[in-house]
Amino acid sequence: MGKFKMRSKDLRGMSVEELEKTLRELRIKLMGLRYKAKVGLLENPGELREARRNVARILTVLREKREGEKA
Repeated sequence: MGKFKMRSKDLRGMSVEELEKTLRELRIKLMGLRYKAKVGLLENPGELREARRNVARILTVLREKREGEKA
């Protein structure tokens, strides 16, 4: 995952498995960013914010897809 904003439109085109894989990768990256922030090594604090928002976007799309399957 690079330093970019994931678009919800693009995420909706992904399968549930792809979204879950991306979510796992982002959460690992987020843990690393949080560690860097704590020890003062984080060069760009905006990266932490963007990673959190990307996780939220993926969770939102996953929820939408799962609710769509139930209906």
